[in-house]
Amino acid sequence: MAKLDTITLSVLQAALQQVCDEMDLTFSRAAFSPVIAEANDRSDGIYSAVDGSLIAQGSQGLPVFVGVMQYSTRTVIEMIADGRCLAPEPGDIYIVNDPYLGGTHLMDVRFVMPVYRGGKIFCWLSNTGHWPDIGGSVPGGFSASATAVEQEGLRLPPVKLFKKGVLDPEIYAIICSNIRVADQRIGDIRAQAAALLIGQDRLSEILDRYGDETVVEAIAELRRRAAEQMRASIAVIPDGVYRSQAFVDSDGVVNEPLTINLAVEKKGDTLTFDFAGSSKPCAGPMNSVLATTLSSVYLAMRHIFPEVPISAGAFEPLTVKRPEGTFLDAKYPRPVSGCAAEVSQRIAEAVFAAMVQALPEKVTAAPAGSSGNFALGGNDPARGRDYVMYQISGGGYGGNAGHDGLSNGCSTIGISKSPPVEIMEQAFPVLYRHYALREGSGGAGKHRGGFGLAYEVEILRGEARASFVMDHGRFGPQGALGGKDGMPNSVTVFRGGEAHVPPHLSKEQDIALKAGDRVCVGTPGGGGYGDPRERNPKQVAEDVRLGYYTIEQAKEMFGAVVPPPPTSQV
Repeated sequence: MAKLDTITLSVLQAALQQVCDEMDLTFSRAAFSPVIAEANDRSDGIYSAVDGSLIAQGSQGLPVFVGVMQYSTRTVIEMIADGRCLAPEPGDIYIVNDPYLGGTHLMDVRFVMPVYRGGKIFCWLSNTGHWPDIGGSVPGGFSASATAVEQEGLRLPPVKLFKKGVLDPEIYAIICSNIRVADQRIGDIRAQAAALLIGQDRLSEILDRYGDETVVEAIAELRRRAAEQMRASIAVIPDGVYRSQAFVDSDGVVNEPLTINLAVEKKGDTLTFDFAGSSKPCAGPMNSVLATTLSSVYLAMRHIFPEVPISAGAFEPLTVKRPEGTFLDAKYPRPVSGCAAEVSQRIAEAVFAAMVQALPEKVTAAPAGSSGNFALGGNDPARGRDYVMYQISGGGYGGNAGHDGLSNGCSTIGISKSPPVEIMEQAFPVLYRHYALREGSGGAGKHRGGFGLAYEVEILRGEARASFVMDHGRFGPQGALGGKDGMPNSVTVFRGGEAHVPPHLSKEQDIALKAGDRVCVGTPGGGGYGDPRERNPKQVAEDVRLGYYTIEQAKEMFGAVVPPPPTSQV
């Protein structure tokens, strides 16, 4: 076969990417739940028929799913091969959310579908959507004090939810019997399946146009080039070992921090990540399954080298030693509801803190690093129905060598955005009394951190139960190269006029609320980069003028004297 020309290769690379992007858009547009339809907490991709390795993934999908869906798809393939899972037929779609089979937490539900050509599987399409509830002890699944995965919700091994294109009513009934607000899940299920079917149609059009052999050749070449580009990016780093630490506030059960120790060894054109010495498996839900730990390293490197095309090849120069005996390698029945949304971001923070030493001009100080998981479940008497509301929120990004950090950016692990306030108020019996930047939260530095978010939600009617699985309440996001840490996360619940702060600061579950009660959240600001006293005084003065810092904060944090504004003359 003639070697692929560059133009055809580029066209096919873009075409495969477009297939995944269209799946992402289909999923969001058809879904019922605001967390998918508005916040885009989902992802779609194309995976190898042989081993489930990543071929392409949507640019609008969550980066944390980059590695995770690769491993869950591989698990489905392996379980089919050894008879633990029914063999596929055209039109079949498997459902799986088991964290220990290449997953994240139980709320991230994956669909996996084979794509056939000439009677054989050409590839697999897979997607993940965050369901707002999967059962368990608290609405929303974020049980802050769970001590076993069964307390977190329904755990599904790979089973055929769709058989030859038809939804299996028995499997669907089992799912609906174990989750809250079950009547709304059909919309998300149909949307998730529709995304895969759209992907199959679009991929078939590409294969019909260019031929199966040409596309297979292009996939192999794109993987080879991704590995080559990642190796070239790594090669510029000085050889050596770069060490860092990051901390999780607590596990939700034992009120003590968990430590992530990381040593990154750069040798030639490869990087080896070693988490030896990190905290042991914990009692609460802040354990991370291996697939999530690996994916967290991959997404952190994607932040550092975004120009490297995404495929399994980009991960080949990265070796992650299995962190056995630590909370970063959770095994059944360890609870894991905080792994994908919170622990993953602490892992990424540890990578940033190590790599900023090696690439100070390219790596940022730590971002907010929390998804701000706030789940609220209750009954709306005006509508006569139960509900589960899931709120995610952004925070500040870290400063870097060139500029200040982004304010109210999405979490490190995703592209998910907070659902619009107007949508949330329409869907649930709540009122957002306040929603604004959290002034003063960015860490001081030559280039300061971005600002977090401050919001306040009031329960308008009925009774509800609130749960939080957040992080960075005890420690703010790390500054870099002399920069100061960003402001920590803050949660305060006002019940009957009295303020309640969770003992674990960022984690608590099953807080009973009624009409008039309020929840106030302040998300972390990003870490500062460089010595704060080197910040341009004009920039400090402008921050004060905009209300980001007070005059007193400017003097304390940056050593800058900003004169008060002139008194107006009447």
